[in-house]
Amino acid sequence: MRPQTADLRNSSTVTEFILVGFEQSSPSTRALLFSLFLALYSLAMAMNGLIIFITWTDPRLNSPMYFFLGHLSFLDICFITTTIPQMLIHLVTKDHTVSFASCMTQMYLVFLVGVAECILLAFMAYDRYVAICHPLNYAQIMSQQVCVRLVCSSWIFGMVNGIFLEYMSFRNPFCKDNHIENFFCEAPIVIALSCGDPQFSLKLIFLDAIVVLLSPMVLIVTSYARILTSILSRASSSGRGKTFSTCASHLTVVIFLYTSAMFSYMNPRSTHRPDKDKSFSLLYTIIMPMCNPIIYSFRNKEMKGAMGRALGRGNLA
Repeated sequence: MRPQTADLRNSSTVTEFILVGFEQSSPSTRALLFSLFLALYSLAMAMNGLIIFITWTDPRLNSPMYFFLGHLSFLDICFITTTIPQMLIHLVTKDHTVSFASCMTQMYLVFLVGVAECILLAFMAYDRYVAICHPLNYAQIMSQQVCVRLVCSSWIFGMVNGIFLEYMSFRNPFCKDNHIENFFCEAPIVIALSCGDPQFSLKLIFLDAIVVLLSPMVLIVTSYARILTSILSRASSSGRGKTFSTCASHLTVVIFLYTSAMFSYMNPRSTHRPDKDKSFSLLYTIIMPMCNPIIYSFRNKEMKGAMGRALGRGNLA
């Protein structure tokens, strides 16, 4: 049953929200979901933590590609921790309320980390382009200073863009229904609950999503188009296979992340249903952070070797 709340339509302000999430499911279903999501969350934390450890400590992985990969895993840990622990708590408790300030904070962190990850994935595609198309100048172009600046710029852009999106999400007062049909404070759903006409905010967030998602996508597509042209004209069959294997992991992550993000932030709200929203939200909040390290480690011999060495040292200790 949905918690009883006062009618907020005649109220001057909303001080808390109720995350509907999976509250309409049966107790046995919620218990099953809690076990499943706890296992996925633990696996994602362990896998991403292992990648951070080996990319920062294994000297054989001292290259820009693994430097970016370590930061991608750190972003995944931040992203999944922003949403999933709260959902796990709500699966086992009857109180699904969150304060106005907590909702704002969660939404800002989701914006910050999500945007930073989109930008970082574009820089990783550029890194692959330089490594394959300009191997002789790779160390000079992708120096340590350049890599640090690229990572910092992704964080800074995420912070600045998050402030803008946060303002657009909460610029109108809230005096309507305070039930959020999701397991976390997702911007389009929250904006739809605000007083007045939310279309202006939704349109600006839509335009922002075009810039944030499609601009990095242009860099990614351009990088891989040049990579494809280069390897088809120069590389042998074995060299092509190795190059495709190196790039396939990154492309897989890009496709999954961008597909789910575009559905959530670049589709009209009239085409959405709560069940679809929750499905895509689960995809990019828990499935993607769990799959990223698996995709990269299973398709990369150096990563598998480094993981084996790290786990071997752990067993010896």
